[in-house]
Amino acid sequence: NGDIIRMIDTYDRPAGANAEGGYAKQGFYASGFENKSGKRIPKAGYLAEAGVGRACAEYSVFEAVAKGPNASVGAEASTVGVGAMAPAEIASASAKAGPVGVKVGLGFDTGASAGVDGVEVKFLGTGVTIGPKTSISVLGSEASCSVM
Repeated sequence: NGDIIRMIDTYDRPAGANAEGGYAKQGFYASGFENKSGKRIPKAGYLAEAGVGRACAEYSVFEAVAKGPNASVGAEASTVGVGAMAPAEIASASAKAGPVGVKVGLGFDTGASAGVDGVEVKFLGTGVTIGPKTSISVLGSEASCSVM
């Protein structure tokens, strides 16, 4: 499924951490078929985001993120699926270890996606993902697990 495929894209990701106060960026991106972490899976999309306070730590298939107030809009097409989402959060903290993830926060994500993970639908932070990846979200907090 998609999370397992994404693990192939990040298994050799070097350890890193960063923190930033205010941030804003936007732009189109495209990558794929490069033997570099995060660039093996062909994908293209657009992302615009802005927020106040973000801290991230990552290593291989593990990652943790904490965010203050933020909003973004994005759309992506890749070999594992297509989707569009417009997240907005007051605050959140998330952790992911390969196919298992948890997120706690207050958010209002709205959008949909479909791909090898299944079908995801969210409205104002509440929704589900049904398929090999199963998740449930309530007002921005989410628990998910991918099974083969």
